[in-house]
Amino acid sequence: MAVAELTLSSKNYSSWSLRGWLLCRLAGLRVVEKTIALDDPENRAELLLLSPSVLVPRLTHEGASVWDTLAIAEYLHELYPNVGMYPADRIARAHCRSVSGEIHSGFANLRSALPMNLKVRHARFPIFSGAKPDIERIEAIWAECLDGYGGPWLFGKEPTVADAMFAPVAQRFLTYAVPLSHASAAYCQTINGWPLMREWIEDARNEPDEMVELEIEF
Repeated sequence: MAVAELTLSSKNYSSWSLRGWLLCRLAGLRVVEKTIALDDPENRAELLLLSPSVLVPRLTHEGASVWDTLAIAEYLHELYPNVGMYPADRIARAHCRSVSGEIHSGFANLRSALPMNLKVRHARFPIFSGAKPDIERIEAIWAECLDGYGGPWLFGKEPTVADAMFAPVAQRFLTYAVPLSHASAAYCQTINGWPLMREWIEDARNEPDEMVELEIEF
């Protein structure tokens, strides 16, 4: 497979970078990682505005430049349709795309209330009331998928695009000790034990603590 370049932000704080990286690894695409400096304006936009539409992560491959996480997923699925990024069944595949799109475009209160930080664990953390409907909706999505497809991943026995998209959410729930149902807690542990996730977390923990305290009220 061709070597590609994946531009990333902070591995500790950047949920979108994590998603893009997981998608490339799911596809089996070898990438050279390029990290944007912590004081880069695009990097700060991604971290402070919590937007899915900034230009990080960016996949550069054979003349193509793709910078939206779902666009990256679709691009990789076109290249490697047989590696299982989406379920083989048409109905399940549509379901997978739908829940992936929902986490991509929504849940603003959750993002702002529980920012990703892989270096910390809180035994207790006050959850902003506005984030609770987001948490409830995510648990409903997970329950529907886990019950419908048998787990331990959202669409069955192997991880898909949906798991890459929800992986940062699972890590947020672990970081902030969010009270969850048994099934949701088990899914968070599935994500946390994923070898790809362990590799990313190790890199995040080794990342220099150079970032100035974020200038926003989360």
